[in-house]
Amino acid sequence: MPPHSSWKGHLKISLASIPVQAYTSSAGKDTSEIALHRLHKTCKSRIQYQKVCPIHGEVSKDEIVSGYEYAKGQYAIMEPDELAALGAVLEKSLNIEAFVTPDKIDPVFAAGQTYYLVPDGRVGDKPYAIIRESLFKDGLYGVGEIVISRKQRLVRLRATERLLIIDMLHYGGELRLAAAFDDEVRTVSVTANDLKLAHSLIDQMKQTHFDPDQYADDYMERMQELIKSKVKGKKITAPAAEEGPDVINFMDALKKSVKAVSKPGASSVSKKTAHPTHAARTLKAAPKKKARASKRA
Repeated sequence: MPPHSSWKGHLKISLASIPVQAYTSSAGKDTSEIALHRLHKTCKSRIQYQKVCPIHGEVSKDEIVSGYEYAKGQYAIMEPDELAALGAVLEKSLNIEAFVTPDKIDPVFAAGQTYYLVPDGRVGDKPYAIIRESLFKDGLYGVGEIVISRKQRLVRLRATERLLIIDMLHYGGELRLAAAFDDEVRTVSVTANDLKLAHSLIDQMKQTHFDPDQYADDYMERMQELIKSKVKGKKITAPAAEEGPDVINFMDALKKSVKAVSKPGASSVSKKTAHPTHAARTLKAAPKKKARASKRA
């Protein structure tokens, strides 16, 4: 069964309009966080958070309104229909307002949310194909806005060989840009030999493609092992703290690194194999104490 679309509407480019649907790129399984509930230490009951007015006590959901504090203790009350009207214009359309080359959008603007855009019905098949192929061949990105999940977002529209994809972007006012830190980076001299050594290390570690399956969230794996052990009633012992890296001359470190990665098979070593400390960090159940031999009478 295909997933439910996150959004339906029209992709608008000037006067051209294409009916489309958007599907989130997330598989729906969030492995980035394990929920830990807050409990009462004594009885292990879940801690509840009640909606309370300091004057009238606990209130129901229908007694709560949204308000903006424009002065100390003074609020402008926003009605639900007034808030809904704000997004009415963009609610059902993805409006592309400009096209730029990929290098014109700094990666720092990426907000980390991606949606696959597909035609909504056969009527959209051909116009969709025309726009997708045009963007793909020209190597351009579209820039526009959409209202999705009740929030207006800046987006980047890009094309692959089969699909149109939209990536959520931050608005300029939401970010602290890199230029703000220019004065923090001091100018130093770098020799040709310095660069040659660094390039040698980088070149030997270069791969032809990025394989995300090579990496794993080791913290979450250790958390899951900890939970399994706790459920089984095992006592957990924390591993010894890791020692920090030896403080050595940076250029000496580069030379040692080049030698290390240049060894046969070094370039194909997986992340976990390359970092032996992963094994050391794994939480283990404490070994059971051996029963003391009974004393003879």
